[in-house]
Amino acid sequence: MIQVVITNNTNRNTVIVPASNTIRQTLESAGVDYTRGTMRMDGAPLGAGDFDKTFEQFGVTEKTFLSAITKAD
Repeated sequence: MIQVVITNNTNRNTVIVPASNTIRQTLESAGVDYTRGTMRMDGAPLGAGDFDKTFEQFGVTEKTFLSAITKAD
């Protein structure tokens, strides 16, 4: 199981998910809109093809941070 801390401009959630979960599954189950800004995992930007990769594929074994940052004027 992986501890995932999900943050955006206004909220912060911590969820526990299997390492076999994809980033997309995790964000959708947490109710996070990942289409309106920059997504980062542990500070590194995620590309469009990264959302269907599992945490195992990224080498995450215990804990990670997903940030959904929407730039507003």
